[in-house]
Amino acid sequence: MNWLLPDYLADALPHEAAQLERLRRRALDLFSRHGYELVMPPLVEHLESLLTGSGQDLRLRTFKLVDQLSGRTLGVRPDMTPQVARIDAHLLNRDGVVRLCYCGSVLNTLPAAQSGNREPIQLGAELYGHAGVEADFEALRLLATTLAALGAPAERIDVGHVGVFAALAEAAGLDDDAEAALLQLMQQKDLPSLRVACAGIAEPWRGALLRLPELYGDASTLERAGAELPALPAIAAAIEALRRLAAAVPELPLSFDFADLHGYHYHNGVVFAAYRQGFAGAIARGGRYDGAGAAFGRARPATGFSLDLRELARLAPGEASPRAIAAPFAEAAGSPLAQAIAGLRAAGEAVIEQFPGTEEDSRCDRRLVERAGQWTIEAINRD
Repeated sequence: MNWLLPDYLADALPHEAAQLERLRRRALDLFSRHGYELVMPPLVEHLESLLTGSGQDLRLRTFKLVDQLSGRTLGVRPDMTPQVARIDAHLLNRDGVVRLCYCGSVLNTLPAAQSGNREPIQLGAELYGHAGVEADFEALRLLATTLAALGAPAERIDVGHVGVFAALAEAAGLDDDAEAALLQLMQQKDLPSLRVACAGIAEPWRGALLRLPELYGDASTLERAGAELPALPAIAAAIEALRRLAAAVPELPLSFDFADLHGYHYHNGVVFAAYRQGFAGAIARGGRYDGAGAAFGRARPATGFSLDLRELARLAPGEASPRAIAAPFAEAAGSPLAQAIAGLRAAGEAVIEQFPGTEEDSRCDRRLVERAGQWTIEAINRD
């Protein structure tokens, strides 16, 4: 049947589309008030640009096609974050702190989950140019503020630091394959398999790696981590950054997870993920990814977050469709009827003109009628 869409792609029908647009406008207005400038990268780029540097992890998620003009291979963006890093590094080329935001469709070769969609609407904010933990504070606060403003406040925000695992892997002398295997087990928190995989690693690194999945909980977790993990400078710096973060945002529902290593090959510092009942995975993710712009000519400190607006719309409370005013069709431009309709629309009202012989639109709760030569609005009673 030609009208069926490919698997894991879906139309947004009027009510959902209206909800998505309301949320998009609300979020972008919020970002603007925090000093974030909107950018709109193209849907398609040269493949090597999309997959340069940190974007290599996106290779299997990227649809590829051939450019009929140049013969070069193009990719349909699966993630807008590398594109925004390119804009900051190569096009804007500003000194100092730059704040950018974006919202647009991305396309993935496979859905993120069995019930997922291959065309998420990615909404995000990125901050470039400040290496201090203050930028991480801002990104985390803005994430929480955004979720609350969109009607789906985070019930838990897990915070971690990929530098801890990276420091232990380096100190233990792990090769790339061993590191990748441990990384997968760590993320799955598969402790029995992790013990087997760590059997050949020397102490104290073996014990420290096995402790990471157990270092999970409230701010007291940071004290346990400081006492139980080896005193490597990178680990001490990571724990101190997390302590400062916990002190800076006491109002947020933070928990700390030293085995949260999402985006390990992309992120290089603080990482965070927001969760809410009714959604199996994280509703938003973010973290630090310094140096992402190096492949585009300028390495810059960077941190930010993104979320799928389609998924968030399922969690946010729905809003009633805006009501409208039914009006006779104004055939003559400049007539009193046409002027009355134009005035109502200029005032922000939705006015639906009814063609002769057609039924009144069900969205209308008022009607424009002529009384004693004047056009006035009356309520519609459908009881």
